[in-house]
Amino acid sequence: MFTMLIFQEGCRRMNTEPQRLVELEPAEVEARLRAGTAVLVDVREAHEFADERITGAVSLPMSEFEAEALPATPGKTAILMCLGGMRSAAVAEMLLDGGHAPVIHLKGGLQAWKDAGLPTLSE
Repeated sequence: MFTMLIFQEGCRRMNTEPQRLVELEPAEVEARLRAGTAVLVDVREAHEFADERITGAVSLPMSEFEAEALPATPGKTAILMCLGGMRSAAVAEMLLDGGHAPVIHLKGGLQAWKDAGLPTLSE
């Protein structure tokens, strides 16, 4: 019984903590891009970006990632993305560990974007 109370208290605290990593669905990201309030930062490698990308995305590969290299876009929110959401979440964690919060990424990455029927550019 005591263990269950500790678990419940821990869960209650987790739900009241401010969320530092924000995951947005493809439709929300697309709406922000269309409104001009966001810039999409693609952390996939350069060859992946060249093969297929979302219009307007900026390439900043995870292998070369430095927080200082994020595009300076006054009035716009940077949204991280990759193919499936794993790499962008990892980069988000690096940013969070460096004191940047909140950090936003495209939930499910490029694959979720395409699954939602949204357009891409292909070479």
